[in-house]
Amino acid sequence: MKSHPLSNAAVFAETETMPTEHAVRSPVAAGAHVVGSGTDFALMAPHASSVMLCLFDGDDTSGERRFALHSLGQGLWAGHVPGVSVGQRYGYRVAGRWAPELGLLHNPAKLLLDPYAKAVTRAPILDGALFSPGFSLDRSRILDPDPLDSAPFMSLGVVTEPEESVTHHPRIPWRNTVIYECHVKGITALCEGIPEELRGTYAGLAHPAAVDYLKRLGITAVELLPIQAKMDETFLADIGLTNYWGYSTLDFFAPEPSYATQAAQEAGPQAVIDEVKGMVAALHEAGIEVILDVVYNHTCEGGGDGPTISWRGIDNTSYYMAQPDNPGRLMDTTGCGNSLDFRRRSVLLLALNSLRYWADKIGVDGFRFDLAVTLGRNGEHFDTNHPFLMAMLTDPILGSLKLVNEPWDLGPFGWRTGQFPAPMADWNDHFRNTMRSFWVADPRVLAHGGSGGDLRDIATRLAGSADLFGHGRIPGGRGVYASINFITAHDGFTLHDLVSYDAKHNEANREDNRDGTTNNLSWNFGFEGATDAPGPVKAERRKAMRNLLGTLILSAGTPMITAGDEFGRTQKGNNNAYCQDNELTWVNWDLAPWQRDLWETTAFLLRLRRESNACRPTGFYTETSYKDDVLTDLDWFDAEGNTMPQYLWFDRGYRTIQMLRSGRGKDNDVLVILNGSPHDKEIHLPEGRGTIFRLAWDSAWERPKANQPSYAPGARTSIGALSMQVYTAPPKPRETAAPAD
Repeated sequence: MKSHPLSNAAVFAETETMPTEHAVRSPVAAGAHVVGSGTDFALMAPHASSVMLCLFDGDDTSGERRFALHSLGQGLWAGHVPGVSVGQRYGYRVAGRWAPELGLLHNPAKLLLDPYAKAVTRAPILDGALFSPGFSLDRSRILDPDPLDSAPFMSLGVVTEPEESVTHHPRIPWRNTVIYECHVKGITALCEGIPEELRGTYAGLAHPAAVDYLKRLGITAVELLPIQAKMDETFLADIGLTNYWGYSTLDFFAPEPSYATQAAQEAGPQAVIDEVKGMVAALHEAGIEVILDVVYNHTCEGGGDGPTISWRGIDNTSYYMAQPDNPGRLMDTTGCGNSLDFRRRSVLLLALNSLRYWADKIGVDGFRFDLAVTLGRNGEHFDTNHPFLMAMLTDPILGSLKLVNEPWDLGPFGWRTGQFPAPMADWNDHFRNTMRSFWVADPRVLAHGGSGGDLRDIATRLAGSADLFGHGRIPGGRGVYASINFITAHDGFTLHDLVSYDAKHNEANREDNRDGTTNNLSWNFGFEGATDAPGPVKAERRKAMRNLLGTLILSAGTPMITAGDEFGRTQKGNNNAYCQDNELTWVNWDLAPWQRDLWETTAFLLRLRRESNACRPTGFYTETSYKDDVLTDLDWFDAEGNTMPQYLWFDRGYRTIQMLRSGRGKDNDVLVILNGSPHDKEIHLPEGRGTIFRLAWDSAWERPKANQPSYAPGARTSIGALSMQVYTAPPKPRETAAPAD
């Protein structure tokens, strides 16, 4: 499509002045709201000299009708248009000062998407008309505003029906929560149990085949990769790829239309919203919560040379963080070219209203905040008690939800795991790195004659990461379940690839394998890749996956499993598959026998956790007993069954540990034994409370086994190299056990 010039004079000449009786009265809510037989429109544009509402009635952007909104003061522009109803497509043109050196980039030739639009028509079509840079490429001179009309290439907002509040939520306690991170399209695109027309869609995730699968596995919450409307980055479009993950937000209210069924897309934006609500309702009916991965740290407009889609043209300085000494240059703490400035009222209102909408009107149960440190920044510094964080936690709607942080960004002092306020939870990257090191990276070093780490860190992670989450003004700090324990996530190797590749293989991303982290803490067990690896190598890899799943699920904290890890999904070594919308990232449900075994192992471990109070402690361990219990809440033992001596915690050559959690004399005690050495190890079980120990699970098993032997307190047994075992012991004698040697 050819770009057409549109002069500022032409824009103003064709604009209809809205009659005074069509002005709305304060207070006014931003966005488009059907009122009586018309619609109220309101936009925050503090530095604008005029704001034009642009209505589009046809299938394209011809026949544009423009109305000048009224200024109501404090930067708010508003108006009421009679006869405008649900389904009306619209955008804005904002006039004002063009002073790029001051960060002011008003250009009415650029049609702008309403930041509060509840629905959008499409993603913008990348064309030169979308761009209106303020500076030359070398920033040596200020450019004039670009005169090309961007309307033919823009996404339009759509007026939607007023939504009723969703009142039914599962409200799963944190103690019982198991999170499953997945992509709406990726989890359903290849699932044969879902009708073909529903695969890859919101309706597909709502289908009984998908819901029943999650229930059988033992999942209580799905954490969905972004489903807010997105836009591809220019560099991806140039090489024929797309932003599959969706971390490039176009609109913070509207759902991504492409994830809806074809029928819903053809029926219109309201049908897309209804399909999303239907997905949430279906999961709720099954007792499964919905957590949205949301990206409020930056927008799809990118850096100063990016497209002008919405916020930049409305008021660049009211939305984006600028460098302290240069208001014309954006501060980038996200690696995406821009960072929203959460010191600004307009940003706080936008984010809070968007979150409330998704929670109250769509019905979601929580949010995972991408690069969350940016949301709590005062410029270069992070504030634990930032007004935005406090506003969420004290909000009557948001304060009761599950709020999860990715506790880092790419700006100064950006690593903040454990430093967000209660009752928020954090992705625990320390847990991830420790478990990968103990079970994968350290064994790689040991296999080559080196030494691994000592046992202090893994014990801390098994017990709930009190060093990160146990501090604060309230006793117990943020609590055990503030730690979101994970081994893998969408970003990085899958569980299978973590034990199958020494290095990343991101060639399909067309960046010469430069993208993606090199710090994977992985090991291929002697053979790079999966296809032709010899049998013994594959067996060791499967055991390593079982070890990682075992420690993930049975550690204190909230476990998060990445979709497909429960049965060893591969991405062929790609650890940054954000631009791969194809079978590389879609979950393949055609499982080999070993994958079915691994699935059974994962489901068994989740059931063991669910049925054991000892595996779900209510607080950090205190090394004291509960009431009259003869056991402390948690105790550590060496391989001989003796209380762990202090010096062994520091011994890098000692890699065997026993962790005994008390069931408080009412429920089964749970004993977890880890052997991180490359040799089989003889074990003396601890005395415990004097009851027998029954072997419940051994990571050496390809799949769970029933009717395993029981052992007397202090009995001698053995554990294989690089393995873990789990025993349970009843609170009172009730079985005959093998005697101690």
